[in-house]
Amino acid sequence: MSDGIRAMWMRGGTSKGGYFLASDLPQDTAERDRLLLRIMGSPDPRQIDGLGGADPLTSKVAVVKPSEQEGVDVDYLFLQVFVDQAIVTDAQNCGNILAGVGPFAIERGLVPAQDGTTDVRIFMENTGQTAVATIQTPGGTVTYEGEARIDGVPGTAAPIPIAFEDTAGSSCGALLPTGNAVDRIDGVDLTMIDNGMPCVVMRAADLGISGYEDRAELEANEDLRRKLEAIRLKAGPMMNLGDVAEKSVPKMTMVAPPRHGGAITTRTFIPHRCHASIGVLGAVSVATACLLPEGPAADMAETGEGAERTLSIEHPTGEMTVVAKLDAEGGVQRTAILRTARKLFDGQVF
Repeated sequence: MSDGIRAMWMRGGTSKGGYFLASDLPQDTAERDRLLLRIMGSPDPRQIDGLGGADPLTSKVAVVKPSEQEGVDVDYLFLQVFVDQAIVTDAQNCGNILAGVGPFAIERGLVPAQDGTTDVRIFMENTGQTAVATIQTPGGTVTYEGEARIDGVPGTAAPIPIAFEDTAGSSCGALLPTGNAVDRIDGVDLTMIDNGMPCVVMRAADLGISGYEDRAELEANEDLRRKLEAIRLKAGPMMNLGDVAEKSVPKMTMVAPPRHGGAITTRTFIPHRCHASIGVLGAVSVATACLLPEGPAADMAETGEGAERTLSIEHPTGEMTVVAKLDAEGGVQRTAILRTARKLFDGQVF
């Protein structure tokens, strides 16, 4: 560490973290994790001795390398570095940090830039699926400036549309790991679903809240947090995730009728802190849950009609739009979202 390690820090969507070439990190997993904990300053609630931002959303890492798979440009491994515990986990994916992978890959010379836009095909190692990110590259150079706006991020930036393929069952082995659109745990009806992110979707009212509370109020609700964790620990094995006591999945999403013209209102614990917005792949899974007629989300969701649905997923700081293409049977065939990213610094981290 005395000479530093090459790193790029980026905002990806509504998250922020370090982007590394796999070749710049130790190949031994335990050694790599010790290094990343030191870089982030974990475990420490303030992460004062590192670059983490004292929040799960700003304590994230992308590890990127050239892909050996046909038709794929780069492989992307997402690592969540816990803030107050000495844990680095690859148990989940992150669609927000994914937004920065395309620009990073081009900046590092892994993908040649085209004049105009450049598609980067990304294999997501955590879940075994592929995403296609379209990066703005006028004159063959990545630009972060643009007019796209996403809730949870001030200002505007260049748009990064991301299309997801074959995300169903990414971590749990099936879209509905129990085979049911609705199950019941501790007296609460819920949908256990994985369309890119393992989520447990429940009616907010069934947990004793309205679903419109702000983040601070929900985090201060100890009774709610106990209920959610009890359900999560029981849901983990049912979702083929095993013992999830020290895992960051499944995410726990409580839904309520939309208030601002969207499809549904959400409040999500990730799993022990309330998300300031909602994760990209979490939004995809929740949008899919809204399209299950038997599920608890469907009776309050506004999902529209037709083979292509645009679902605005409302969250504490705005909304995230998911475009879902349905097959002939009404199942979700393909999803896409719009994100932005910004390079914050590129250099050596010590």
